[in-house]
Amino acid sequence: MAPTLLSITRCLNKLLDVKNVPDTSKNGMQVKAGKEVKKIGFAVDACMEVFAKAKKQKCDLVIVHHGILWKHQKYKKHLEKRINFLKKNKISLYAAHLPLDKHDKYGNAIVIANILRLKNTNGFGVYEGIPVGFRGELKKKLSVDELSKNVNKLLKTKSKVFNFNKKKIKTVGIVTGGGSSTLQEAIEKKLDCFITGEVVHMIYNYAKESKINMISAGHYATETFGVKALMPILKEKFGVDVVFIDAPTGL
Repeated sequence: MAPTLLSITRCLNKLLDVKNVPDTSKNGMQVKAGKEVKKIGFAVDACMEVFAKAKKQKCDLVIVHHGILWKHQKYKKHLEKRINFLKKNKISLYAAHLPLDKHDKYGNAIVIANILRLKNTNGFGVYEGIPVGFRGELKKKLSVDELSKNVNKLLKTKSKVFNFNKKKIKTVGIVTGGGSSTLQEAIEKKLDCFITGEVVHMIYNYAKESKINMISAGHYATETFGVKALMPILKEKFGVDVVFIDAPTGL
């Protein structure tokens, strides 16, 4: 007998502590379209491209980082179209935004920190009153170009590098996605390099004047890791088939 949607929802809600994480995303089960789950698709964004691929892959549930329900809802016609498609094709949707950024085991930032083999990691990047990223130390000091090459190779991305300090990098702060608003904390903590997904224009000169290096590794590229980290957990616990649905934006 296939596991129920309710049992998977309860597992994720507890694992990610979604009820206790303040967020503009309405985290948790966003669209209920069935009772049993045999196959789960995992993706960064809840969009029609992902949903169409989920249908083709015969997924009963899609788990995403960026869902479709937000406190300040926009693009309501798109929302209606997406919900109708999911219900018609009996595909449920679960979203975990900040809960999957901040998690100290399955979160985007901590997974990247582990990939980069950072040591002495601690919570970092306070947003909405909670740390949503991690900071740590490289085992070996690197130039910003050397570090960016490692980031590109290990994250399979093409980073934009802001070389504002010639000294070797030891301390690194990571906030994935659109995390550039937390640059100030990296400056205050005197970190050598700040890694994020995408950088907004206004922080360029703040970083330059503060002489802190930045690596913009891509919003999408830095946020595939959280959902991917959940895949083996649910596969083992519930015996379901799992698949990562790749729909890169190039941003």
